[in-house]
Amino acid sequence: MSHSQNARAAHSVSVYRAEQIRVINGANLGDGLSFAEELIPDDIYRLSPLAAQHRLSLYPSSEPPFEIARETEIGTPGADLHLDCVLTFMTGDGETTEGLVLVETDGEGDVAGILFLPLGAMSPRQDYALVGITREGALQKFAQVACVSFTGGTMITLASGAQRAVEDLVVGDRVLTRDDGPQEIRWIGHHTVRAVGAFAPIRIREGTLNNSADLLVSPDHRLFIYQRQDRLGAGRSELLVRARHLLNGDTITRATGGFVDYYQMLFDHHQIIYAEGIAAESMLVNTRTRAALPEELTASLGQLLPGHDRSDHRALEVHEALLDRPDLADLLRKASSC
Repeated sequence: MSHSQNARAAHSVSVYRAEQIRVINGANLGDGLSFAEELIPDDIYRLSPLAAQHRLSLYPSSEPPFEIARETEIGTPGADLHLDCVLTFMTGDGETTEGLVLVETDGEGDVAGILFLPLGAMSPRQDYALVGITREGALQKFAQVACVSFTGGTMITLASGAQRAVEDLVVGDRVLTRDDGPQEIRWIGHHTVRAVGAFAPIRIREGTLNNSADLLVSPDHRLFIYQRQDRLGAGRSELLVRARHLLNGDTITRATGGFVDYYQMLFDHHQIIYAEGIAAESMLVNTRTRAALPEELTASLGQLLPGHDRSDHRALEVHEALLDRPDLADLLRKASSC
């Protein structure tokens, strides 16, 4: 896939309309969420009981504004979308929730709409005090949501066949890849976040996809499935399926609560590697995830990873319409082991 095609690949996030989150006590009483200059710390907000999340599709870039994509459910296709700020809310029991304010502008540069991307679960029965407003780190948090990440303790298969916990890997270690054999790790990233909302990992119980132990990955992490029989109707044997599409409330669930250590591995090319015995992708650097990298790596990315932006396995990703079925995980396990 060419760099220009990668750059135009749409990403989807779930957002609320800003007016669905209003001040119930404070200086801006009755007002909905807005951009940073209009917000007052310590105002108390509440989510409307009628609020629903909408799928916002956008074309991200390494620097905002983004562009709203054609297939979006909310916003105006083609309009600019600005990443305004990070908000931090605190509930009465001391729990914090973060989210990103996104501002749509029209052709004249005027505000056409304000959206809120929650990074944690929000309830209409809960009061939220606004305790933090910052523009620092907004782009990085937006990138981290999309990063392919393994949780601490995940066993990765090395080129030798040995297994090593992801947190014990170092740059230069040779990892077994499905397509290119042994490959050296070029960079390892690590961040710790609250395991809530968009950051709550997906737990795939041992054996569910023929994995040798429980596997916990970030929600958008794509797993590689080889179908011996095309039980899914995808028209091909090789598939990539995002972990969040496999949720079934039983053998594949969200591991919510506490904190989670996420690790990312970067190779010269986007790779399929082996984690707890099953195939999963490595980190893909694209226009959205680039901001998660340290500045020194971003500056030299073209020289360090010359073919990386041409190595996405996007053609293998399954359309969401084929994944909307409660027996998906069981079906894929059977399809890969027949």
